[in-house]
Amino acid sequence: MKKGRIFASTLLFGSLWGFAEIVLGDLLRNAELPAGAILTGVFALGLMLLSRMMFKARGMQFGMALVAGLLRLFNPITTSHICSAIAIMAEGLTFEVLYPLLMPAADEKSTLVLRVSSGVILSYTIYVTGYIISQILTAALSTAGFHPADLLPYLPVIFGSGLLAAVIGGVVAPLVVLPRNVRVEKVENAVLYPISLIGSALCWLAVFSI
Repeated sequence: MKKGRIFASTLLFGSLWGFAEIVLGDLLRNAELPAGAILTGVFALGLMLLSRMMFKARGMQFGMALVAGLLRLFNPITTSHICSAIAIMAEGLTFEVLYPLLMPAADEKSTLVLRVSSGVILSYTIYVTGYIISQILTAALSTAGFHPADLLPYLPVIFGSGLLAAVIGGVVAPLVVLPRNVRVEKVENAVLYPISLIGSALCWLAVFSI
């Protein structure tokens, strides 16, 4: 039964993440704001960190990234959907690798400094790693293929663009840790499953209706 709750919650969190990437992402880009860094720092980090603290389930965050990436991939109206989908999935995988190493900094009993530093490191690394992997795999899947010489000149720009994600992550992580009374175990299946399914369906329908 626990696996069913995790699956339903993974679907919901991943759908919310994908919805934000598509709908809010386009709004931010149209406003000429750094959508990638903002979405990573707020939604990617926030949702993955929140779900990890609530469910304590390894692999759930990568599952969320797969759902969000698929939702992004199935909305080809917006630009660079393949590149964005790859970046989202790479962010989820990077979080899974880094979170156990930074667990003391994300624990409820840790100090504010550790929470902030954890958020900074997580947000910066998942953003930069997702950015780089998406560039490599997108080029590799194209007819031109990937050539390291094409990426190297852009690395300073990529590393620099991650600073905003780091700052946002340093704010978001402590806020996510603050609620100490969130006990997902107390939520009945009769409530959790319908909310997850309905919420996920609404996200997908909204995206496909764009």
